[in-house]
Amino acid sequence: MEAARLHEYTDDMSEGLTIDEVDRPAVTGADDVIVEVEGAGWCQTDNHIIEGMWTEYVPQELPLTLGHENAGTVVETGEDVEIVSAGDPVICHPVQTCGTCRPCRLGETMHCENSAFNGLTHDGGFAEYLHTSERAVIPLPSGVEPIDIAPHADAGITAYHAAKKAVAELNPGDHAVVIGVGGLGHIGLQCLNAMSAAQITAVDLKESALNLADSYGADHLVNPTDDDVAAEIEGITDGTGAAQVLDFVGEDVTTAYAPEITAGGGDHHIIGYGGHVHEPSQALVNGEFSFVGNIVGRYAELQELVALVEQGDVDLHTSRYDLGEINAVAEKLEHREIDGRAVITP
Repeated sequence: MEAARLHEYTDDMSEGLTIDEVDRPAVTGADDVIVEVEGAGWCQTDNHIIEGMWTEYVPQELPLTLGHENAGTVVETGEDVEIVSAGDPVICHPVQTCGTCRPCRLGETMHCENSAFNGLTHDGGFAEYLHTSERAVIPLPSGVEPIDIAPHADAGITAYHAAKKAVAELNPGDHAVVIGVGGLGHIGLQCLNAMSAAQITAVDLKESALNLADSYGADHLVNPTDDDVAAEIEGITDGTGAAQVLDFVGEDVTTAYAPEITAGGGDHHIIGYGGHVHEPSQALVNGEFSFVGNIVGRYAELQELVALVEQGDVDLHTSRYDLGEINAVAEKLEHREIDGRAVITP
């Protein structure tokens, strides 16, 4: 089968991956599931993996097939698999977990001590077939197509995971800010809109992204190119600030907004990454706000997100590309030329 493989780390996205002919994965364990990939979302994390940014955080052995936002049709299962069978459409949580370690027992599956992460530590879905496990697959409801939902496997549940935390702290009349209405941000905004009664302000440099935010229910739009973000948020919130800020960019300039736009006792959620947090300790003491990190959501949260999709509360704005266009997609994303999410169709 064909697969898009990373052979060496590079900053040049134009030649980051190569299309190789590799063996099709096969069932080797009783709980294995082999999925024919119909859609695989391209993520900014894929660009970061190509750059080698993840090497100090997780073990990686090259060559590696990337792709961690996968959905498709089951073609083969191990003898103990019960929840799916050949022919079933599924979305695949990117992490295959053991279910027996302490984090798994506590429901913190993203911190499984024996996990395999497709496209990050193990071969992923930028290929014709994907090897995963029963604990990672979720059957899709009737009418939901794998190619249409694939990015929710990471972009969706990461955004939902952060939005769910924020919603727990939002009351009617509160304000929330979404920074970056891209692949994750446009989903997070919809989750906030569906799950809370807060006023939502969207912040983005691109007018096309702000137009998307407007169509998905944002109450206010701010473009940092034209406006002072802190001043705009102060005016919108009558000087109170935002109770919850969801930062889907995570660069130095956006994390630096926190002391000026976050309400006292509020949270600035870091979802996008690549930058740093450089704030004087006094700013945190004075504002009593928190920086909150967010990783990929849990398996159960992917189930919840699929329910939101099924009932029409969350939509995906996507564009599709062939497997051979992977490096062009990486370049487009690097230059902020993709609205919503790019989906590879192996």
